[in-house]
Amino acid sequence: MTIGFPRARPAEETTLGAYGRLGWFRTLFLTDVWERFSFFGMQAILVLYATEPVARGGLGLPGTVATALYGSYIGLIFVLAVPGGWLGDRVLGEWRATLIGGAVIALGHFTMALPFQASAYAGLALIAAGTGLLKPNLLALLGRFYGGGRAAAREAAISVFYVGIQISALLAPLITGFLGEMLSWHLGFSAAGVGMTFGVLQFALGAGHFAGKGRAPGHPLDAGQRRRALRLLAGAVAVVAVLLAADLLSGGFGIMHVVAALGVVTLVTPLAYFAALRRRPELDAAARARLSAYRWLLLASALFWLFVIQGGSTLSLFARNSTDRVMFGQLVPASWFQSVTPLFILVLAPLSARVWLSAGSRLGAPVKFAAGLAFAASGLLLMSLASWLAEGGEPVSPLWLLAAFLLLACGEVAIAPIGLSTSVDVVPAALTGRVIGLYWTFSALGGGLGSLVVRLSDVVPRWAYFLILGLSGLGAMLAFILARVPLTRRLRTAETTALFE
Repeated sequence: MTIGFPRARPAEETTLGAYGRLGWFRTLFLTDVWERFSFFGMQAILVLYATEPVARGGLGLPGTVATALYGSYIGLIFVLAVPGGWLGDRVLGEWRATLIGGAVIALGHFTMALPFQASAYAGLALIAAGTGLLKPNLLALLGRFYGGGRAAAREAAISVFYVGIQISALLAPLITGFLGEMLSWHLGFSAAGVGMTFGVLQFALGAGHFAGKGRAPGHPLDAGQRRRALRLLAGAVAVVAVLLAADLLSGGFGIMHVVAALGVVTLVTPLAYFAALRRRPELDAAARARLSAYRWLLLASALFWLFVIQGGSTLSLFARNSTDRVMFGQLVPASWFQSVTPLFILVLAPLSARVWLSAGSRLGAPVKFAAGLAFAASGLLLMSLASWLAEGGEPVSPLWLLAAFLLLACGEVAIAPIGLSTSVDVVPAALTGRVIGLYWTFSALGGGLGSLVVRLSDVVPRWAYFLILGLSGLGAMLAFILARVPLTRRLRTAETTALFE
């Protein structure tokens, strides 16, 4: 017996109640909710913990080092989604890969809860590896239930997932932030680990709902391919081990060496992946032209995610150090500001969908990207002014941060769904998954760039740092406006012209 989507009327396929009656969907949804709870909960306190003095239980890192570490960590998660998806498809099967990934994430959080500095870095590595394994395979497992032209139902299901993500992102910082900032950082990490443990347990207990789907890899390796994969893995491990040993023996090893290495990986991987995909024999001349045009959207998304990660790094430090957080006589945890963006997205997402539908053919993907970049750049320019006002040492109103997060949220609802939707029609259907993976690696590029760009704040005032970022966003926005007509034309396909018009 197989489990599929129920034969419901089309209107019913978008109701939460209909999804809730499906055991497999409920299991996947809750797994995703708990994974996002653990991720956003930890993310909300990571930079604050890393910059806290050792005497108060933190890592004692300078602000630029902590934010660079944060950017590299976020970028690494996106990069690892590529081999993680490959492992599920070729070796483990999506169900097993999701289960193992969740267990590794939980282990990473509990490792960070240990009162040792080395365990914090080990925990981050485990969380990145587990997330890279879980996220692509959970979505691939969801796709197993939507074959046979069920694209509309699949998109509706993903929309429900998106709501769950925002709810997790809203609640997690409130819980882990309170525990971490007010009681103990390690309690905050433990709370994130407990959340992921709930996710793993309910996923394992819900195994019967999948009726065997995703148990076997979709495209298993043959014996020769397995041997080649093992040789490549052994070679990569050997190279990393030799470089690490050489750095240790030199006596100059430091955390910034690791951050720099991760930055290089997140910078090189997307470009190499794009070049390899463009050489695929399945692509004809028209598809290669569309992919080349899509490259500009990918680069814009990398720049946008560079802006977004400021929310969990430089803006988080601004909230702690330069914002008046006393409300009704109580000090509000700085990490609670991380709940603002998902709250805004939950409100804005339906509104933005209505705007895009009403605009119809008048707005193409380049114009929507330009709008997203303009919103994000405006938020950073606002923070430049707030930073200038705070230079005298007096904390500024929290309204500055709230306005900046609102503008970043406006940018996210403009760029994130449009980038993913566009990727579906750039290449033939057989390569769609690879292009979506390409999109996420360019998000990693944003994280890698962020880990490098943040060093500017060591040599320029904070207001100038935000000003530089904001002006670069406005420059990219202007370039998209000027190139909108030829770029939209090059992105078109015969079947989906309306998508880009």
